[in-house]
Amino acid sequence: MARTVARVIVDALQELGVRHVFGVVGDALNPLTEAIRTTEGVDWIGCRHEEAAAFAAGAQSQLSGTLGVCMGTVGPGSVHLLNGLYDAAKSRTPLLAIAGQVPSAELGSDYFQEVDNDLLFRDVAVFRATVTSPDQLPRMLETAVRCAISERGVAVLTVPGDLGDRELTDDRPARFPRVRPVTRADDAGIREAADLVNAADRVTLLVGRGARDARGEVLELAERLSAPMVLTLKAKEGFEADNPYQVGQTGLIGNPAAAAALDACDTLIMLGTDFPYRDWYPTGRKVVQIDLLERNLGRRVPVDVGLAGDTAATLRALLPHLRPTADRAHLEAARERFEQWTAGQRRLADPEHDHHLLGRLRSALDNRAHDVRPEALAAAVNDCASDDAVFTSDTGMATVWLSRFVTMHGRRRLLGSYNLGSMANAMPQALGAQLWAPDRQVVAFCGDGGLSMLLGDLMTIRTHRLPVKLVVFDNRRLGMVKLEQEQAGLPEFGTELDNPDFAAVATALGLTGIRVTRPSELLDGVRRAFETPGPVVLDVLTNPRELAVPGKPTVEQGWGFAIAKVKETLRSHDG
Repeated sequence: MARTVARVIVDALQELGVRHVFGVVGDALNPLTEAIRTTEGVDWIGCRHEEAAAFAAGAQSQLSGTLGVCMGTVGPGSVHLLNGLYDAAKSRTPLLAIAGQVPSAELGSDYFQEVDNDLLFRDVAVFRATVTSPDQLPRMLETAVRCAISERGVAVLTVPGDLGDRELTDDRPARFPRVRPVTRADDAGIREAADLVNAADRVTLLVGRGARDARGEVLELAERLSAPMVLTLKAKEGFEADNPYQVGQTGLIGNPAAAAALDACDTLIMLGTDFPYRDWYPTGRKVVQIDLLERNLGRRVPVDVGLAGDTAATLRALLPHLRPTADRAHLEAARERFEQWTAGQRRLADPEHDHHLLGRLRSALDNRAHDVRPEALAAAVNDCASDDAVFTSDTGMATVWLSRFVTMHGRRRLLGSYNLGSMANAMPQALGAQLWAPDRQVVAFCGDGGLSMLLGDLMTIRTHRLPVKLVVFDNRRLGMVKLEQEQAGLPEFGTELDNPDFAAVATALGLTGIRVTRPSELLDGVRRAFETPGPVVLDVLTNPRELAVPGKPTVEQGWGFAIAKVKETLRSHDG
C-alpha cells in the first residue's frame, strides 16, 4: 500500500530515533499530527507558543547529540519558530523544522496567512525547500536531515496543506547513513604548532565546548605544559569538575584569575572555542588555535598557527611533539588567585552575609530592603541539586549567578542561549530536557523578564506533568540591561518590571508555587522546592541592586557606574 507524504516523514522520524515533536497544531499540519498520533514511539508535544517548541526541540538536540524536531503551521505559526531556530543555528545543533504552507494551488497568490517560507528561513537554515510534489520524497527529506546533521544546523521543510495526505508512487523508505568522519590537521601544521609551543615559557589554554569530547587529551596537554585552563561558559559542563588546571571563566561573567591567566601568558592555545569577546583576549601573544571549522581560525584574534580538525584527534597527534614544562609558577599563581576569588565568592553566598560587619555595611548601600542575595540563591540551588541535574539558564544575570555558583560536577549538564543570547529560553529548554530525561532532575534558572515572556508554556509543563524546578530570580528588573546602562554612565531606564507573584500564578495554573521574600526563608524554600514532587515554581525576591563585578573591571566602567548612581539619585529626588 502506498504511503502518504505525512506517513513517509513520520516513519523517517521514527527510524531516526526521534521521540518527541514539538509544536502547535494547525490545519496544514493535520496530516502530520495524525501520522504522529498513530505512530508508536513518536509523541506530539503540543506547546502554547511555537518559539517554546523550537527551544525545547533544540534543547533535546543539544543534550542527545541527535536530531531535534519542531513544527509550525501556515504563516504566523512558522514565523513564531524563528527565534528558537536561530538559537539552534547559533548553538550548531541539528534541528528539523516542518513548516506548514497554504494549498499548493494558492502559492504566490498572497493567500490568507501565506508567507514565503523559503525566503523567511534563508538566513537561519542550512537547507530549506518546499515540497511541491509527493514524489520529491523521500529524497528531499533525506537531504534535509543529512544537511542538518552533517552541518549541525537547521533544516526547514515546508509542506503545503494539500500535500500531506497525497500518496507517493515510489514508496521506498528514507535512508540515513550514520557516518561521522574524524579529521585532524596535517603533519606540517602539527610540527609548526609544536615548535611554537615548545618555545613558550608561559602557556594558557582557552577551552570551549568544541573540546568536550577531548577531555582526556586537554587535561594531558595542561599537565605537560603546566598551563592554567580558562573555560568558556559552555565548557563548564565538561571541564569544571575534577580539574586541577581550570581557573573559571573570562569575560563579563568571569573572574580576575582567568583574566590574569590570559594576560600573563606569552602563548595562548585555543581549543574548540570561538569566544567572541575580543576585548578579553590578551594582545601581543603567540596564538595557536584548534577548531573543527576552518572559518573560525583567526576570526576573533590573530593566530600564528591555525589547525582545522577534531580537537581530540589533533591533540593526540600534537602531544608527542611537546616538551614537558617543569616550571609550574604560571599555573600555581593562576590557581592560587582563583582559589582566593572562589573563597570570597563563598562568603558572598553565605545566607548570613548581611549579618556580618562587612555585609551590614554593604547592605546599607545596596540592599536596604534586605532582599535575598542572588549569590545565596544560586549557591543554595547548587547544594540541593542532584549530581546528574540538567541546568538551563536565561540570558542575563541568572546566567552570571549560575556561572559563578553552580559547579558542573558529576554528570550535570548545562544549556542556555549562550550564542544567540535570547531571553525566555530557560523554561522551554527545561521542558525539552525533562522529556529527554524523565528520571533526571531539571533545574531552570529563570529571569523574571524571561519567564514572563513565555509564561503560557507553564501550562505545557503542567499538562505533561514534568517535574522541572523553575527558580525565578525575581529582582523586578531586566538586570543585565540595568547593569549595562549604569556601566555606560546612564541612569536606569525602562528596565523595571511590574511582576505578579509568580508562585501564586503557578498555583493558579496547577503547579506548586513557593515564594521566598526574606533571606531567613531561603534555605527552607529551596529545600522544599527540591523535595516537592512534580513541577515547582520557586519565586525568590532577589536584590535588584546586586552588582556582578567583571573579572577585569575598567576605570571607564567604574566612572560610568558612579555617574549613573548620581543621576539615579537626583532623579529619585526630583520625583
